[in-house]
Amino acid sequence: MASTWAKRVGWGVGGAVVAVAAYLAMWPVPIQPVAWTAPAAPGYQGVHAPNQRLAKLNIIDLKGEVGPEHIAFGKDGKLYTTVLSGSILRMSADGSGQEVFANTGGRVLGFDFDAAGNLIAADAVKGLLSIAPDGKVTVLADKVGNDPIRYADAVVVALSGKMYLSDASTRFAPKDWGGTFEASVLDILEQASTGRVIEYDPANRSTRVVARGISFANGVALSQDEKHLFVNETGKYRVWKIAVDANDLDIAQPSPQARVLLDNLPGYPDNLMRGQDGKVWLGFAKPRGAAIDNMAGKPWLRSLTLRLPRALWPIPQPYGHVIAFTDDGKVVADLQDPSGAYPETTAITETADRLYVQSLHAHGLGWLPKP
Repeated sequence: MASTWAKRVGWGVGGAVVAVAAYLAMWPVPIQPVAWTAPAAPGYQGVHAPNQRLAKLNIIDLKGEVGPEHIAFGKDGKLYTTVLSGSILRMSADGSGQEVFANTGGRVLGFDFDAAGNLIAADAVKGLLSIAPDGKVTVLADKVGNDPIRYADAVVVALSGKMYLSDASTRFAPKDWGGTFEASVLDILEQASTGRVIEYDPANRSTRVVARGISFANGVALSQDEKHLFVNETGKYRVWKIAVDANDLDIAQPSPQARVLLDNLPGYPDNLMRGQDGKVWLGFAKPRGAAIDNMAGKPWLRSLTLRLPRALWPIPQPYGHVIAFTDDGKVVADLQDPSGAYPETTAITETADRLYVQSLHAHGLGWLPKP
């Protein structure tokens, strides 16, 4: 009897092991991973040597709202910030007088203002929007030709009036995959490099692709002469400098119209913001992770990862980190908080006396007085 029971237990355990192995090897996942070669992580050294300059932030209470992902000042002198609920909040520089300026029903990740004072928004769900001073929302573009804009991420308005928008992924739309963070994880794990930069011309309401082939196209900023765009390629830890007059340029092909300005960065570059004195501020959503880099040449392992419970996904721990660089790629500021107390420090908005810290998931708006 004992022998029979032991055999049954053995068969049961063996069957369970086979079932788990089959699940890990064969269960469908949404990504089709592409092999690539990740550069050896530089670590925190040189201009990125560890420091505490971003620690102990002052916090403006957002009254229950979460994720001040982008911060900018309007022509009315008010501070505007986007939050997870789909609202755009408006307040005084010290956080007082908070009110909801508009709610798009989606998730605005980046925005800028045009010459008429309209807030031009990159909404990850809705596309490129214009929000009038009275809060009225108008869709400017949600397609390029017949191809939907699936993941509008950042936007900058040129003096010419033209708008430059990053479409982070043409594979994973946040509305279909559980939100902006979830869709970004899928895109970066897949490494199919389907991100692109789009130009919208309000004069004739036309859209065109400036550049494509970007592994999660993220933050966008203009050079001071507005002849080039700086574009964060989050999935490959680098920043591109791309001519604004490029047309449907595949960055995988060598071209005089595009070059890598900052390469092999220590984290995942997120937003870009023009600061003062010629600076461009860049924030890192997360630090590099050895587990992810080690999977670069192992597509099967990335597929297997998505079959694990989410708690076991190799998502790096929070680490506060922002830098500033000049148009020629020289890093001129580096602020860190290794504790990661303020999550996903996605960029800096600089004023004459403050540095406001952008974040995808923070429960308040962080700021530091300028030294």
